[in-house]
Amino acid sequence: MKIAILDDYQNVAQDFADWKSLDAELEVFTSHIDDPDELVARLAGAEVVVAMRERTRFPAELLARLTDLKLLVSTGHRNAAIDLKAAEEHGILVCGTGYLPHPTAEHTWALILAAQRHLGVELPAMRQGRWQTTVGVPLHGRTLGLLGLGRLGSRVAKVGQAFGMETIAWSQNLTPERAAEHGVTAVPKEELFRRSDVLSVHLVLSKRTRGLVGAAELALMKPDSLLVNTSRGPIVDEAALVDALRRRAIGGAALDVFDVEPLPADHPLRTLDNAVLTPHLGYVTRDVYDVFFRDAVEDIAAWRAGSPVRVMSLT
Repeated sequence: MKIAILDDYQNVAQDFADWKSLDAELEVFTSHIDDPDELVARLAGAEVVVAMRERTRFPAELLARLTDLKLLVSTGHRNAAIDLKAAEEHGILVCGTGYLPHPTAEHTWALILAAQRHLGVELPAMRQGRWQTTVGVPLHGRTLGLLGLGRLGSRVAKVGQAFGMETIAWSQNLTPERAAEHGVTAVPKEELFRRSDVLSVHLVLSKRTRGLVGAAELALMKPDSLLVNTSRGPIVDEAALVDALRRRAIGGAALDVFDVEPLPADHPLRTLDNAVLTPHLGYVTRDVYDVFFRDAVEDIAAWRAGSPVRVMSLT
């Protein structure tokens, strides 16, 4: 059996699980393969592919060409980059792994603090021998807006409250009672954008959330407000955000996710001094990788033995 592990950027997948127990040929790809023809050629002969989150897309046309593929393991319990219906039609079993929500919530606060205290400027300034070049923005007494109050949004809310922030939230299905369970006030969508000093996105990417934060929503925000996105890039209209940042229509953005990943080297976001950027690190921690790759090995072993696996549902 041949197993291919995709997009292992740090070349660490083999450190987090006992792959040798599978007694299989293992090929690890440490750089992203964007070209479908190259990907098909490189995956020839692989019965099993392990995909890291949504780094590589598996649309119907690609799955049709992966004629050797029998099992596609995605780290995490959902993956919008895989056409599950097409996989089923081609006899490809898709399964997932466990996941831990707290690292992304922690990274959200790393981004917020880095942006509000201008760490992107102050850290290199210290190495250059300079001292106190910026004036920070405190969080106490400010308003934290949460676009989504699920497992991640509620964790982020709790930290905001510890900082002394007022917490408000909106999502399409959020009720005042549900928000109150977390000490949060549910508000209309427009009010969320108008009142938030820090607005953090915590929604699942879907047809109804794609482009949810567009030019109209950004225009409602305060001129010194911060937009934070550790969820999925396409929830925010990237072109509209770049325009708002260039015009200083909002104070800044702190982003861990983007429309295209890896973010192209010449992308305009990389040139903006009011954008704090990290390369989708929210889930990239030792604890999460322990779960991802341990469960991936378990899935492969179970599938090989004809035992139940963590099948990724179409619903």
